[in-house]
Amino acid sequence: MPADTSTSPAELYRRSLQLLLDKDIPAWVGLWAEDGVMEFPFAPPGWPERLEGREAVADYMRDYPDHIDLHGFPEVRIHETTEPGTVVVEMRGVGRLVETGNPFDMTYIAVVTVEDGRFTSYRDYWNPLAVQQPGLDFVTEGAR
Repeated sequence: MPADTSTSPAELYRRSLQLLLDKDIPAWVGLWAEDGVMEFPFAPPGWPERLEGREAVADYMRDYPDHIDLHGFPEVRIHETTEPGTVVVEMRGVGRLVETGNPFDMTYIAVVTVEDGRFTSYRDYWNPLAVQQPGLDFVTEGAR
């Protein structure tokens, strides 16, 4: 499906959050440019630090709903920047870990760049201390 190039970075980001809540990972991946890059600057050793290309992002996210059942994003603040197409997002995602039923509560800061209606760069500054929660081991699968 062609990208809607009139969609602002903030609108695209909000759409991506809804797709995650809908557990529609193929549509979420469809928001990415073919050569989009996702980075995790705070990734602990053994976790992926960089995913290059839409297919790598798809592989990483494919089983996400089988591990984390997202219920909502109660806090989302999207800040415009002086860089065209780039926003900074502060947010919190809540839900439960599917395997254990334990609560999932993660805070994020992301620096996201959009070109031609698709994500081209997504730097996800998530809380690495949360990986100590049982049931989050699935994230390392994409690194191996």
